[in-house]
Amino acid sequence: MEEIVFVTHNKGKAKSAEKHFKNLKISTFDFELDEPRSDSLKVIATAKVKQAYSIVNKPCIALDTGFFIEELNGFPRAFVNFSLDTIGIDGILKLMENKENRACKFDECLAYFDGNEIKYFYGNHPGNLAYKKQGIDRKEKWSDLWYVFKPKGFEKTLAEMNEYERENRRKVDGSYSALEKFAEWYQGNN
Repeated sequence: MEEIVFVTHNKGKAKSAEKHFKNLKISTFDFELDEPRSDSLKVIATAKVKQAYSIVNKPCIALDTGFFIEELNGFPRAFVNFSLDTIGIDGILKLMENKENRACKFDECLAYFDGNEIKYFYGNHPGNLAYKKQGIDRKEKWSDLWYVFKPKGFEKTLAEMNEYERENRRKVDGSYSALEKFAEWYQGNN
């Protein structure tokens, strides 16, 4: 069975990756990759996948995700972790007090590197920002933003949704996953 290494310290991302592949072994290497200071998800994913490949010397993937709040001119963009470490969810909600436009989205860039070339796959998840933290902790959680992100067309945050609701929300919100796009491409080309 072929193997691709997903170099990530994020257990939620690793759990999500496993469900998209049937005839491929996804192994994870728990490592905190260096992340360049950039507003470009593609630049960050490229740097991370090159570093990952230099560590494991096997085909690998790296995924970077940004969070964009329309009312705040896209803040925090690619600086999600920095924002969560500094002002946190409560700070983000404070910035959005008395704001009617709650539109936000997650954008993703997955980079796959086989040692020869890098291929890119993108994801997009539109939604709205809740007024307060809602929901429970789940093993699939990628980020604390799950407590405040309501997929487009829903009144529940990701943290309030059960697994079935999360998996089937794409029929309503039109979102698509970079991991899913990569899995489709990989299984169709290998």
